[in-house]
Amino acid sequence: MIQETRRQVAQAVRAVESKKGEDIVILEMDKASGAFTDYFVLCTGTNPRQVQAISDEIRKTLGPTGVLPNNIEGYNQAEWVLLDYVDFVVHIFSERARHFYDLERLWKSARRQSLTGLEKGPAAKKVTKTAARKNVTITRRAPKKTSRKGTKTAARPARKKFTKNKTTRRLPANSQRSLAKAASKKNKKKRKAS
Repeated sequence: MIQETRRQVAQAVRAVESKKGEDIVILEMDKASGAFTDYFVLCTGTNPRQVQAISDEIRKTLGPTGVLPNNIEGYNQAEWVLLDYVDFVVHIFSERARHFYDLERLWKSARRQSLTGLEKGPAAKKVTKTAARKNVTITRRAPKKTSRKGTKTAARPARKKFTKNKTTRRLPANSQRSLAKAASKKNKKKRKAS
């Protein structure tokens, strides 16, 4: 099954090359990345007609062998045509869309393959560290405080106190008014208490 998929991807790449597709990249998706397919084939067409011609050529090349796309997206707009063959997905971009979406950066955990590498057979598996084993900074929670009743409660972060001092940042007018009202109420309570 894997060898069959690799052969189909190689056929799709040859079809792209026959229609002068540019900047062809084959990405073998990492199983740990949660990818929904095994391979991405990325290429660029210089104009909408070429993008559609590349798409047509891939379908014409793989169709006689019984391999049909499960879904086709963006054919009419020809900015980004997506051919979903389940085990691999072909992305045919216009130059502008290719730079804008930058899928190579988005799927940087994927391993780049060459056409000759695909035709040779499966490469030796490379041992990679999972994200869980990488160094991760862990922040500790504040210790739980006990309330007056003796039950434990979660510690709350300290609230910032705003003053009318010129060195602190200025609050919006509504906040300044509400702080002034709160301060005047507090002062009235202190006067009544004394």
